[in-house]
Amino acid sequence: MQNEKGTRKEIIDKRLFAAGWNVADHSQVLCEFEIVVEPINEFEKPNSVYHGLRFSDYVLLAKDGKPLAVVEAKKSSVDAEIGREQAKQYCYQIQKSKGGELPFCIYTNGHDIYFWEIEHSPPRKVYGFPTRDDLERYAYLRRARRPLTGELINTRIAGRDFQIQAIRSVLEAVEKKKRKFLLVMATGTGKTRTCIALVETLMRAGWAERVLFLVDRISLREQALDAFKEFIPNEPSWPHSGEAEIAKDRRVYVSTYPTMLNIIRDEKNPLSPHFFDLVVVDESHRSIYNTYGEILDYFSTMVLGLTATPTNVIDHNTFKLFECEDGVPTFAYSYEEAVNHIPPYLCSFQVMKIKTKFQNEGINKRTISLEDQKQLILEGKEIEEINYEGTELEKTVTNLGTNTLIVKHFMDECIKDPNGVIPGKSIFFCVNIKHARAIESIFNTLYPEYKGELAKVIVSEDPRVHGKGGLLDQFKKQDMPRIGISVDMLDTGIDIRELVNLVFAKPVYSYTKFWQMIGRGTRLLDLEKTIPWCLQKDQFLVLDCWDNFEYFKLNPKGKELKNQIPIPVKLFGLRVDKLEKAMELGEASIVSNEIEKLKLQIETLPENSIVIKDAKSDLERTKDPNFWNSFSGSAGKESIRILREVIKPLFRTVSNVDFKAMRFERDVLEVSIAKLDEDAEKFEALKMGVIETISELPLSVNTVALEEELIRKAQTNAYWAKASESDFDNLVTRLSPLLKFIEASGEVRAFAKFDLRDVVVEKEYVEFGPQHESVSITRYKELVEEKIKELTSSNPILQKLQSGNVLSESEVHSLAEELHEEHPNITVDLLRRVYQNRKAKLVQFLKHILGIERLSSFPEIVTQSFAHFIQEHSYLTARQMQFLDLLKNFILERETLTKKDLIQAPFTQIHPDGIRGVFTPKEIDEILILTDKVLAA
Repeated sequence: MQNEKGTRKEIIDKRLFAAGWNVADHSQVLCEFEIVVEPINEFEKPNSVYHGLRFSDYVLLAKDGKPLAVVEAKKSSVDAEIGREQAKQYCYQIQKSKGGELPFCIYTNGHDIYFWEIEHSPPRKVYGFPTRDDLERYAYLRRARRPLTGELINTRIAGRDFQIQAIRSVLEAVEKKKRKFLLVMATGTGKTRTCIALVETLMRAGWAERVLFLVDRISLREQALDAFKEFIPNEPSWPHSGEAEIAKDRRVYVSTYPTMLNIIRDEKNPLSPHFFDLVVVDESHRSIYNTYGEILDYFSTMVLGLTATPTNVIDHNTFKLFECEDGVPTFAYSYEEAVNHIPPYLCSFQVMKIKTKFQNEGINKRTISLEDQKQLILEGKEIEEINYEGTELEKTVTNLGTNTLIVKHFMDECIKDPNGVIPGKSIFFCVNIKHARAIESIFNTLYPEYKGELAKVIVSEDPRVHGKGGLLDQFKKQDMPRIGISVDMLDTGIDIRELVNLVFAKPVYSYTKFWQMIGRGTRLLDLEKTIPWCLQKDQFLVLDCWDNFEYFKLNPKGKELKNQIPIPVKLFGLRVDKLEKAMELGEASIVSNEIEKLKLQIETLPENSIVIKDAKSDLERTKDPNFWNSFSGSAGKESIRILREVIKPLFRTVSNVDFKAMRFERDVLEVSIAKLDEDAEKFEALKMGVIETISELPLSVNTVALEEELIRKAQTNAYWAKASESDFDNLVTRLSPLLKFIEASGEVRAFAKFDLRDVVVEKEYVEFGPQHESVSITRYKELVEEKIKELTSSNPILQKLQSGNVLSESEVHSLAEELHEEHPNITVDLLRRVYQNRKAKLVQFLKHILGIERLSSFPEIVTQSFAHFIQEHSYLTARQMQFLDLLKNFILERETLTKKDLIQAPFTQIHPDGIRGVFTPKEIDEILILTDKVLAA
């Protein structure tokens, strides 16, 4: 067993060296540093085991020679936590004897390292020693940081009331020493802007110098980089165009998950686990809990999660990851709140449902027209053999007629540009690339006058998509293309305010993804920018071709997605299953063969992964020959348990492999296990799956053609009837590397193509989503506005008003009588109710309708006044903003307020003393001035 001295020499010295500390250089590190330890306070007894002459294992020095950190070492076989109190004592005594700042506290057993900023935050486990630069930066931040309570928020970046409240909620959590935060904000409400304003505040207040913003696609990386450059242009960012390696002199870093994972595993260009002060996870996908979760484990920092997923359907693991109670994020702001805000922050939508006969009833003899049946017979096809369910469309069968119908009805019903001729910006959500290409071809065929520019497929696999001037850039910034045809790429994250049409040409089963897709259209236009192809946008259209809205009415949370077991984990687990079965049957040769394969698979684990480094002691056991020689009796069962429960989960770290080849290997392995189990039915079913995969291999590719004999033989029953273990191995060795050619060649499984006449059987508007305005009120407004605009052409008093002249009392009275005669329901009382303005006079309503002078509604006045108040008081706490939100809603609902109300329910829910317990007397006076002002409006 290794003693403390051995642990230091063999493990800790090397790990310090990896972080840039040379223990032999006394200008960097002092070893066995002599300290006289005395009691820190009156409560400590002088005879404590820590007191007297002691020696600190390591003291890490700054460039000026002052102590930066104390490292207390324990032998590798004991818990590192044992050194915690000792290390703390040393830190205080060094500060006392040397003066200056309190050193940072580090304690370790070589494998586990804990970092503690005493008097600021609790100890935390870290995955590497901080470098000298890290510690000097930490020391600088400790000196520079200001209290966040009174720190103003830059409202030019994020000035909406809920954005300020979101930022304040995180800032308050930071001050409470929390390190993980989750913001749930509907798509289009400015998650990125809110995040940037938070980052700017933390940097300005001295709490962060470097920030990492993680995204899951290159297109989102470019979008985020542009946003940071726009709002905090003076903070240098990475990457710049053409930068391959990570630069270490920037302040804002934006990266995809795979890129950052490769960076932290790169030993040639090591990035310290302490490099960032904040990591932002933007719309993390499910793999953050598997492979990419390693990134969050690696960096010792604060973590902020951003998501648009509604709170009620956020996965339990997400709340757990960000250390929040289930259903209680750090801050939440929903789509409904944004749409119902006055004025709205997001756009509402209409839904039109379209279903064709083939979608409803499938393609079969009963649904194909007689004319088409005759044509199919002429083509030599058997009508009886044509039988497809509607759900198989674009998966195993495609029909040109169905897709053409969808395109035609879209062109009829879509929201057009200001010229009323062609669609405004639109997205078609398609099943797969083949489906997307078919839709694109139909647009080009039906509308050749647009020369192939009207609609374009935008998918990540196309190299022309990314970069300046690429297809995505064209779709965002140019007149054409108007229609982006997407397979996943445009479904989430893409920010295009001008989108007015979304076409669901595929079924969606994930509620989370469904609302992310809807979110593409929710953004309102930037009124400061005039786009010729989209001058106004008060709602957008969703064309639902697959009953998605109906599905989510019946299944509010969608299909429950099961956690997917990564292929490498599954493959290793199957090998262990086969090994155990072979042991049970006494098949020594199979046992030996599987052991060798397990050993080889263990060697593929990424050594630089922190998950693998953490499991080093467990993996060391598998390098002992005795471990593999013990596969018999109780010892064998224990070895199997270790492989299954300890080693198998480590394969979630494997990412850079040929997953197609691995899936084929898994499929063949399952066949071999079924044969070993003598399960004939399962063997037959699994065998057919492998044969089908092999049949897809394109013999037109030279590399594949070299294995033509084996490919053809492996598709026969005779081959499988006699297949041995060596045949299974041979199949995997020779054919698995060829699987990549299936997609590359464009060949897919048998896919039926038809051009049959289809008809629309359902076409209707449906109600879904936030409450829409009452139709009666809308219609009343339309009637009033139509009548007044009609009368203006002949009525001299209205013409006088339109010219900007002031009307006399008698003219106003005369006009009121004439309007009442024309339309008895046009009264000032009704106009006040409909336009939600309690005090406006007839002339003000007329000016508003004629576009002379805008009349704000009471809700608009109240909302804008409160929003302005919050912007001017951006130092307010989250609780104070919660009180103001409650006060605003109270006034909107009751249209009255007394001082007494402010110390009664519902305000006592926030504090028993009501407003007195939340605000200072000066702030209360300001709030009373605000409420008097809005109630007088």
